Amino acid sequence: MESLTVKLGERSYPIRIGFELFESLLESSHLNRDRRSGRKCALAVDAGVLEDHKEMLDEVFPDIPRWVMPVGETSKSMATAEELLQFLATERLDRSSFLIAVGGGVLGDLAGFCAAIYQRGIEFHQVPTTLLSMVDSSVGGKTGVNLPAGKNLAGAFKQPLGVAAWLPFLQTLPAREFSAGMAEVIKYGLLADSDLFHLLEKSGTITADSPILEQIVVRCCEIKAEIVAEDEKELAKDGGRALLNLGHTFGHAIEAVAGFGQYLHGEAVAIGLLMAAQFSEKNGLLEKGSSSRIAHILQANDLPVRLIAPLDTEQLIAAMGRDKKVRSGKLRLIVLDEIGTSRVMEIADSFQLRELWQKFGAES
Repeated sequence: MESLTVKLGERSYPIRIGFELFESLLESSHLNRDRRSGRKCALAVDAGVLEDHKEMLDEVFPDIPRWVMPVGETSKSMATAEELLQFLATERLDRSSFLIAVGGGVLGDLAGFCAAIYQRGIEFHQVPTTLLSMVDSSVGGKTGVNLPAGKNLAGAFKQPLGVAAWLPFLQTLPAREFSAGMAEVIKYGLLADSDLFHLLEKSGTITADSPILEQIVVRCCEIKAEIVAEDEKELAKDGGRALLNLGHTFGHAIEAVAGFGQYLHGEAVAIGLLMAAQFSEKNGLLEKGSSSRIAHILQANDLPVRLIAPLDTEQLIAAMGRDKKVRSGKLRLIVLDEIGTSRVMEIADSFQLRELWQKFGAES
């Protein structure tokens, strides 16, 4: 088992990553300690995870009120959040209670958001079950839901009490979901760690059985923990936590315009990563040929490298304008100076963005 700490002073918390018995991992993450404290708790679980692991979850979490979220990005909505909040109220959880979130990024983001606002805030634990949530969304305290206008436009910063990433969950993860998680892994190599990128480059297709899987998950969590500790609420004017959004301004636009659920989040981010790389190359920041190397890794992990069907260019540009990184009306992109080094750049030339979108399959 690997153990990391997100260092946020009194709000610091552990990340436990491993293959050992699920109960042992929870014990080491302090979740069982909190359960024995006498405080009331509830379980929010993804329907797909419950179907695959019902016997184990029944054994590990007996007699705990359980709310089940339907599978898919469309559940990441204000309507579903209201359902969970009403469940917590019906079960009479109070401000001393806590919530356990067992699921992927959608479930973790939604449950964390509800924990942040229920009775003005209760504590919660993250038990991520997908690769994407293990390496990215469960760590760092960003929670939220989607609005019709865009991705994650309603949310709150709410750090968990701890994260327990049990790697055998990935054995039952659909191949498409695993590939989507690899987009976030590749992102970390691009934005902060060229050694990780080179490891992925020489390793080819990564699967749930890959011997380097634990190493990969740990390294991604290390990078995110370090960035979050330095810039928890994305307030740094130059870089900081915003760098974690490499490829996401493009990716979130794809998700919003295509309709949430048409692309898995990681699939949209994969296209966004390649778009960011090509934008960086065209502007003389990134060495020529780098985007081809990135495309090769994406394709090796069954990720798309262009739109699967045409989307309207003007709608995509408008969606980018609603991105959370926009400041004073100015769009900001994360660009690459080299593989492993990224930064924030203000974008004024919408013509160049239109040209780039059309290169990736958008229609005028």
